[in-house]
Amino acid sequence: MSEPRIIVGAIAGSFGVHGDVRLKSFCADPQAIADYSPLFTEDGARSFDVTLKQSIKNGFVVSLSGVKTKEDADALKGVTVFANRDQLPSLPDDEYYYTDLIGLEVFDTGGTKLGEVRLVVDHGAGDLLEVHAPNLREPALLPFTKAAVPTVDLASKRIIADPPEGLFE
Repeated sequence: MSEPRIIVGAIAGSFGVHGDVRLKSFCADPQAIADYSPLFTEDGARSFDVTLKQSIKNGFVVSLSGVKTKEDADALKGVTVFANRDQLPSLPDDEYYYTDLIGLEVFDTGGTKLGEVRLVVDHGAGDLLEVHAPNLREPALLPFTKAAVPTVDLASKRIIADPPEGLFE
């Protein structure tokens, strides 16, 4: 099995005529994206060493290993880039990478299994855990707040939730 990877940015297109690209960073410290080199395409077929050249609006101008021409850079427009999970910094106890939450089993405070986290979404008003349960026609969107999710135990691969009334009915 390949090493887990986390999305850290996206290539927004070429910059100039010498193969440089515009890279949008999704990192808390945007410049840290270069520290996670090499970066990989989603399928893992390609990897790139990253060299930051300058800051621009909404990202950076970077050179990527193996990208030599404007045409090479143009071909990468829209490609998301990923870093190996172990390259990323450790987080405080109350923060999580989305990828670490996917696959966790969700139990209510009484110990009843509610389902499994399949996706984490953020539509701007806060994170939501998409929980799939066999008794539900549609996945439940559990607010990822201290009130609704008081316990996340990564070691046990489980979440203890106190969901809003009616969410899992």
